[in-house]
Amino acid sequence: MTNKTFSIGQLGDYEIKQLKIFKTVVECGGFAAAETRLNISRPTISIHIANLESRLHLTLCKRGRGGFALTEEGAIVFEQTEKLLDMLEGFRNTVNNLSHQPSGNLKVGLSDTFSIDPRCQLPLIINAFSQVAEDVELCMSVEQMASMECQVLNDELDIAFIPYHRKLEGLNYIHLFRDDCYLYASTVKGLENPLCSLPDIQLTDELINQAPLVHAGLKPHEEVYHQLSEMHLAGISYHYESRIAMLLSGRYIGFLPQNVAQPYVEKGDLKAIAPDRKHFSLGAAVISKKTAQANRARDLFLSTVKQQFGVTENPAPY
Repeated sequence: MTNKTFSIGQLGDYEIKQLKIFKTVVECGGFAAAETRLNISRPTISIHIANLESRLHLTLCKRGRGGFALTEEGAIVFEQTEKLLDMLEGFRNTVNNLSHQPSGNLKVGLSDTFSIDPRCQLPLIINAFSQVAEDVELCMSVEQMASMECQVLNDELDIAFIPYHRKLEGLNYIHLFRDDCYLYASTVKGLENPLCSLPDIQLTDELINQAPLVHAGLKPHEEVYHQLSEMHLAGISYHYESRIAMLLSGRYIGFLPQNVAQPYVEKGDLKAIAPDRKHFSLGAAVISKKTAQANRARDLFLSTVKQQFGVTENPAPY
């Protein structure tokens, strides 16, 4: 580490912008990968990083044939940049919450098909929320469930819509509805799963449990775990679209919510296997962090969800 003594003085908006770009480059693992997220060219990113290094009188990263790597000073600056940007965001949210009319942004995560699932009533929720918080910028994204739990706990997301599969102490839950999930296999011509051709009397648990199963790759709640623990876990796919593709290949069997599988069942591409005993319930919930810090936009959104669903208490579905 350098022994030079140098004071950087005051930081302005331009330096904050450069630090944000630097943070994104580090998170992406290099300039090339950061192009898409930042939506600026690699030469422009390089100029920003070079100007930041010049401003700080430090070499922050190594780039070249050996790939991207942080210097010792760069790692420290990255750590401090994360803290600084988090503090700025916290300051912005706190000040926004002081006004009568909430403003700023609200970050909402959605799991897989929830954004278009009519049971989530998302268009109605957004409409009602925007009428009481028209100055709030809604930032919505589709994420993996396990990732969203961590992002809510780390204040990277304010709210998330997820399948309810476990209860974490640091989170609040609003339970919305529940899905009935069944075991499905392909009936596509030429790609039929062998189990689909067997009469029900021959579909023993032993035979079903030996078939390759694709699953979400998450730690499930007790009811699901009891079934999966006895089965042949042979593939992982979190998102329903890719899981359905694996099922339609004829190689795998797998659990799907009934409403997700129904169009493929009606088309004759999927069939439920032993539905009388191979099924479980999966809830849907809105999660938020248990925190004492005020966030009027988040609270208004959660209140809107409760009003839309007529929720007064939040009992878990199992």
